[in-house]
Amino acid sequence: MLNMKNYIKIFFVLLVFPFIAFSQEEVTEETVEQEVVKEKLERPAFESSYIIDNPTDVLFSKNALEVQMGHRFGLVNGGENDLAGFWAPSNIRIGLSYSIHERLTIGYGTTKFDRLQDFNWKVALLRQTQSNKMPVNVTYYGNFTVDARTKENFNYVQDRYSNFHQLIISRKFSPNLSLQVAPSVSHYNVVKNTMRNDMIAVAFGGRYKISPQTAILVDYTQPITKFLLDNPHPGVSVGVEFSTSAHAFQIFATNYNAIVPQKNIMFNGNDFLNGDFLIGFNITRVYNF
Repeated sequence: MLNMKNYIKIFFVLLVFPFIAFSQEEVTEETVEQEVVKEKLERPAFESSYIIDNPTDVLFSKNALEVQMGHRFGLVNGGENDLAGFWAPSNIRIGLSYSIHERLTIGYGTTKFDRLQDFNWKVALLRQTQSNKMPVNVTYYGNFTVDARTKENFNYVQDRYSNFHQLIISRKFSPNLSLQVAPSVSHYNVVKNTMRNDMIAVAFGGRYKISPQTAILVDYTQPITKFLLDNPHPGVSVGVEFSTSAHAFQIFATNYNAIVPQKNIMFNGNDFLNGDFLIGFNITRVYNF
């Protein structure tokens, strides 16, 4: 049988236990609350899903539909009677992108030059947090593109195919300044024998807000892989973006005219420093369902 000392010990434990449990519960709840605050996500580094010619870290809420239109006029120095390229042949891309998850979008676009049909996707791998525990965004963008010109242009069906893969590392440094670096690999099934099938490149982009709805954009892409002949020129683009909560309008000068990224990177023959640039614009509109 239990003696008096054991009864006293049991009584003491029962008396103190609720206070210990309550204290531990308070600490746990406070810790969880602090962790939630620490892990609050930073706003996306960019307003639009594109910074001129390169994708950004932007993905939209689930079930959002983005309509995209890109337009590139002819070269400013391309002729004597084409009004700085406005009357010259223009390239156009119209696309749709749908968010099946807040971290995953899939899309489709059709482009005038070479009748390119691109099927694309974007995945948010890591997201910058306000606490800076995660200091950057890491996003993967890829596409599979089909050249839909007539069959006389190809020996085999697979000659039509190309693809593009890019890892986008971005950071919002302040409410006004955002930067990104984006290494990529472009692949064509068939190229000239003086070229390679794969091209490694790296893109650098920046956005600086000069007012709540207006920002300056800079986009530069450097090809790294070398060909035997006809190495592509770097992509250089400078422009202005006007944005609201649902749409963005970008107007810019660029030496890229293909719009589809692997076509730009692999085959760009325009030297920006030699005056080979054109006027272009991008328009995006987001519909939330």
